[in-house]
Amino acid sequence: MSASLPEAIDGLDTHFAPGHPLAALSGFYRAFNQRDLEAMARNWSHDEGASMSNPLGGIERGWTRIRAVYARIFLGEARVSVAFHAYTLHEFGDAFLAVGRERGVLERGNTKLELAIRTSRLYRRIEGQWRQFHHHGSFEDPALLEAYHEAVR
Repeated sequence: MSASLPEAIDGLDTHFAPGHPLAALSGFYRAFNQRDLEAMARNWSHDEGASMSNPLGGIERGWTRIRAVYARIFLGEARVSVAFHAYTLHEFGDAFLAVGRERGVLERGNTKLELAIRTSRLYRRIEGQWRQFHHHGSFEDPALLEAYHEAVR
């Protein structure tokens, strides 16, 4: 991929060419930060082999179960927003891998957590569109993970 990647992907960028991997990543972060389940559904593969391993939902497989994790996040009292930083993109045929870090904020009442998450996302080209097929996220700090769990309960 190009060496001139934007410093961060937060979903506010709309200038990426529609078929470019950055457009798919930006679409994910836009859907996440706007708590938009319909847009999230358009970003993810609905294949039963799709998988997500994240700090809130554990390991889930298939869009129905992945969607339930996002619904829990989006409908909960905690507000979470993140951006993708310090990343690399690796495109190979009809797939690309994005590896980096998410930085963001969780706010719930008087609680405010600065988030730091290691993140990878795998996309496959399905019927001419990039669709997320796998996501893995893990907190760098175990104490922050515990605070995150407490805030979203």
